[in-house]
Amino acid sequence: MFSKIAIIACAVAALAVFAEAGYDGHAPQDYFHVPKYSFEYGVADAHTGDKKSQAETREGDVVKGHYSLVEPDGTTRTVHYTADPHNGFNAQVTKSGHAVHAAPVHHAAPAYHAAPAYHAAPAVAPLAYAAHAAPVVAHPHGAPLAFANPLGYGHGYAKISRGY
Repeated sequence: MFSKIAIIACAVAALAVFAEAGYDGHAPQDYFHVPKYSFEYGVADAHTGDKKSQAETREGDVVKGHYSLVEPDGTTRTVHYTADPHNGFNAQVTKSGHAVHAAPVHHAAPAYHAAPAYHAAPAVAPLAYAAHAAPVVAHPHGAPLAFANPLGYGHGYAKISRGY
């Protein structure tokens, strides 16, 4: 019973607040605001070589601007753009400068040497059995890794010798 009285009292208080504020039951008016701004920025970092800039203005639904940046190949890309409700988005892209590519760096290929072949006949079968060792591969630190299948290991077991 008390909760019903509390709900009715809250409803009466809310109606009194709306009546005092002048609320007449209609939605509030939507005031039209025309967007208008202008900005620009730029970066020129000599340490990293990062160089770019942008500027843009807007009045209502018409946007105009441009930006430029240095591409990884050293050329500069510049884009001038406009956007409006009638023509949509339009951009003109230009490149200036000459592309500069770094000379390729050639590293000496690691040396690969074939290891000698080990031949072993298993004691079980009279058929000829040959186990060939894997090639010796140059280790990144200069010491070769030798993979061999020595005599007596005719069932695929491999012994690894690092040769340090």
